[in-house]
Amino acid sequence: MQTQEKLKLALLRVWLPVSLVVMWWFMSQNSTQLYFPPLETIFKSLVNDWILGTRWKTDLIPSLVNFAVGFGISIGLGTLLGVMIGRSALIRMLFNPVLTFFRALPSPALIPVVLAIFGIGAGMNIALIVLGALWPTLLNTIDGVRSLDDQVKDMTRSYQFSRWQRIRYVVLPHAGPSIFAGYRISLQISIILIVASEMVGATRGLGHFVIESQQTFMVVQTWVGTIILGILGYLMTLALLRVEKRILEWQHSMRVATGAA
Repeated sequence: MQTQEKLKLALLRVWLPVSLVVMWWFMSQNSTQLYFPPLETIFKSLVNDWILGTRWKTDLIPSLVNFAVGFGISIGLGTLLGVMIGRSALIRMLFNPVLTFFRALPSPALIPVVLAIFGIGAGMNIALIVLGALWPTLLNTIDGVRSLDDQVKDMTRSYQFSRWQRIRYVVLPHAGPSIFAGYRISLQISIILIVASEMVGATRGLGHFVIESQQTFMVVQTWVGTIILGILGYLMTLALLRVEKRILEWQHSMRVATGAA
């Protein structure tokens, strides 16, 4: 019975994208328009250049490395600072003007500044991701930590928990759902910023490949790069959701036990 439920769920998730791909394939089969080439042609270019060719080495791997480093730093730093600020009213009061300023600043607006400081290269790409994707994790972590009930805090003092024990066994589990909500937003911003930064400040990478293909009227390659970006974004989001489900499994179990699920 459980296998049937999983199969139904899988079918519900894939029927729409599969249907759209099939429609696109047949509707574009005889297309002669410059900007809308047949999907078959796009697929052949994807296989020949990226799967069988060397494009994945020259453009895909650098983008993934820069993304992984920038995203990892942003969520790590955001979580650490969020716990510190969330647990201290004084620190929140001191840093609130700075947080309010940067949370309202559009991330792409930082590109000229970061480009001037770091120049063209991986350092610029990573720095832009960190500066742009840090805030959702930081702010969500602060909110999650602040929402801890005062009675729970008093209980940890009564049981003489150390500061690390309070954070490890009480604060982080309580703030976990809010923190992962920030991670999901930071992930999407990181994907956007790695592409945007590579379009203006890189000599390789997926973003550079897409903008170069567009500027040289290589329409098929432009479509290929766009599709790869969409697939990567989907897979990264799916992977993060799996990690979130594994770490926050206790929450689901608690809801089942209390009848809230």
